[in-house]
Amino acid sequence: MYIILSVRDLIFYFFALMSGLRRLRAWVFNHELNPDNIRTQLSASAVPVSPADCRTCSEPCEDGHDDYPARFTIDMETQMLGTVSPFRRQIFISTGTIDWDFEIMWKSESLAYYVSKAYRRTPVTPSTATSDVPRISGVFNASDSSQVSILNASHKTISDEPNLETVLVFPDFMLISEVPSTPEGGKLLWDAALDPRIPRILGSGETKFNTWVLPYSCVITFCSHKRRDGRCGISAPKLERAFINALQQRGWTVDSQLEHIIDPPLEQFSGTVAEKDAYIIQSLKELQTAKKALLLFNSHMGGHQYAGNCMIYTPNGASVWYGRVTPHEVDSVVENTIEGGLILPALLRGGLNLSKPGCRTLHDW
Repeated sequence: MYIILSVRDLIFYFFALMSGLRRLRAWVFNHELNPDNIRTQLSASAVPVSPADCRTCSEPCEDGHDDYPARFTIDMETQMLGTVSPFRRQIFISTGTIDWDFEIMWKSESLAYYVSKAYRRTPVTPSTATSDVPRISGVFNASDSSQVSILNASHKTISDEPNLETVLVFPDFMLISEVPSTPEGGKLLWDAALDPRIPRILGSGETKFNTWVLPYSCVITFCSHKRRDGRCGISAPKLERAFINALQQRGWTVDSQLEHIIDPPLEQFSGTVAEKDAYIIQSLKELQTAKKALLLFNSHMGGHQYAGNCMIYTPNGASVWYGRVTPHEVDSVVENTIEGGLILPALLRGGLNLSKPGCRTLHDW
């Protein structure tokens, strides 16, 4: 006996099958990676985790925290952990705005465009170091990838020339200025700072730019790219205000633009390469306790269905990617992650250099 199905029937059954597979996948993820299992797996992977709740206020909130509007709906069902792709480096290019063209690397005559054109997929030799620490999806090291993540950000250039951009480079925690928005500028930036073969401690080589260690204890960024998704345009300003309030209440200095740097750039350092590297490391260690934060808006970085998206960068090279962050969670993020160096598992999408065998916190060296 033969059953003849129409094209319409086949399409219906195909989508029904795909829907069923998605539900099964979500069930598996939610079963294997529920909050308790996530905490256990992160701890087993040597990621310092906090036992604290993500939210410190009551529900409904009695502390006056801002709320997202009723139309603000996000994905609260699928698993966030593992939704960050590995990268070797990530850059934030000065634009002085909080929204951008739909795809920043399609905008000709922009530095993002020219860096993308200079991008070379350089093979990287995997690390030969062995470890008994199990790996978990979304938690990776810089040596795991040769990819470079290119983002625009809200900071203005510190150069007197408007066509010379200022670029932040992570996990190096460096600031590079005087970068021309030209094909040559994109290539020079790649060769000086972005090539995966360059070690993390930038500044050892001579460049045509000015390079400094970023003068902050942490850099916090929020996706505000509303042309990609309106929820990011709503969440980013609310999160910025919440972080400013929470940090200042704890005695932090908070900037939304780069401060003027009076120290000479690393290109003018007089000493050996080893001495320069030691100076950079010492500067990064001293910044850890300076209680100075830089808050920026950034272009689309994926996962807008988990808005608000928040990224935290530290001087010792950690990059923490949080999702589903609302102003109600900010106090806990500041207390536990920014000051305490501990991950809040329920908010974690992933991150760079979070596995710290033998360390109590992310801030340990």
